[in-house]
Amino acid sequence: MMTEPWEWEPAVPAAAAGAPDARAGAMRARLEARFDDAFGTAAPTRLIGDADADADAAVTRAFARRAVHGPRVLASAPGRLELAGNHVDHQGGQVISAAIDERLWGLAAPNGLPLIRLAMEGFGRAVIDLSDPGWAAPKAVERGTSAALMRGMAAAFARAGHPVRGLDLATASDVPAGAGLSSSAAFEMMAGACLEALFGGAGADAVPSDPVALALAGCEAEGAYFGKGSGAQDQLASACGGVLLLDFSGERPVVTPVPFDAAGHGYALVLVDSRHDHSLHTDEFCAIPADMRAVANLLGGARLGDVPPERFFASLRRVRQELGDLRAMRALHYYDEVRRVGEQRLALTQGDFRAFLAAARVSGASSAQFLQSVSSHGEGGRVRQPAMAILGLCSHLLGERGAWRIHGGGFGGSVLAFVPADELAAFTAAVDDMLGYPACSVVEAGAPGVWARAL
Repeated sequence: MMTEPWEWEPAVPAAAAGAPDARAGAMRARLEARFDDAFGTAAPTRLIGDADADADAAVTRAFARRAVHGPRVLASAPGRLELAGNHVDHQGGQVISAAIDERLWGLAAPNGLPLIRLAMEGFGRAVIDLSDPGWAAPKAVERGTSAALMRGMAAAFARAGHPVRGLDLATASDVPAGAGLSSSAAFEMMAGACLEALFGGAGADAVPSDPVALALAGCEAEGAYFGKGSGAQDQLASACGGVLLLDFSGERPVVTPVPFDAAGHGYALVLVDSRHDHSLHTDEFCAIPADMRAVANLLGGARLGDVPPERFFASLRRVRQELGDLRAMRALHYYDEVRRVGEQRLALTQGDFRAFLAAARVSGASSAQFLQSVSSHGEGGRVRQPAMAILGLCSHLLGERGAWRIHGGGFGGSVLAFVPADELAAFTAAVDDMLGYPACSVVEAGAPGVWARAL
């Protein structure tokens, strides 16, 4: 169960209720135009601006069916930053994670058809046929797609005892895919909020009624339907919002707010885009939790969080002999990283941002050296290691004045740098110049979590 200090309240921007807000208003207008183009009449053969001109014939036929739309719902879910704790959530560890301003948006309405139809900006169209008796089961052909995530969220909603009816959903996003900002988790949370707002029976103003349950449903959808198993860090940050300590040691994650004010301590958070899509390395990503579980299983646990550190270190020789050094080093990273997260939470609570940064630098080094989640182990590693090169560049430019670490799953994506505010302009200019493209974006931690509102 969640601890007493944490009480979740839906943080719904005023714009969702109709108050003026340039960003949300512009996104709503963009989505409404897209929704009307895709679903408002007998649907066009393609959606302008999408790479779906050659869409599957069954999808085209499904989009051609005229809908009778009910009231519309606008929903939004944020991407997330991983501030502390890399690849430990899936093993029962602790992380510090935060929602960011970059968000994924959706506009949905019941359509009166036995179909869930998706018109996704940049990702084409998809259809889930609810008249298929096996619609709630994972589909191999959908693995790695947004349709798989939607199917997984709808199946979880049905398993919770709610009716799943046909709906049309148009999406757009500020969260770049493949950059390590958890665009997939944001999609899951947005989709779940739409389902709850449309069919949950409690009214859209109550969405989501249980953000932790919504996050766990998203985690299951990502593993069983999308094909990328992980911990629930990304989904929890997107569902709950703010800056959070997430503890995965029990059956249900414990969510606790953490004070975090980088700007107040004179720092900016900068994401440096490697321009290398980490989703290209899903197999290597999935090998990390598998390797950690292998060590845990050898020592009598289901995951490393079930194995006391004393038992692991006393058994290190056996682990190396039976499972090899890479698995041993990844487990070593886990135990030291969990300890560091505790130190970083204490540092933030005490207002000691320099101690937080010192631990962040060690965390970044551990991910590169022991966890080995920065550079691909496949062919071409001698030629391209963009994330590792960025870490080296950050080290050169910042020294001990800041910190840097691989962000999220690794193997590409983004690097997170903690940059002194008075060096921000020089840092971003130098990085962009050395990489040869606009790589840096300044982000803020602590945005609102997922929300949905009836229009």
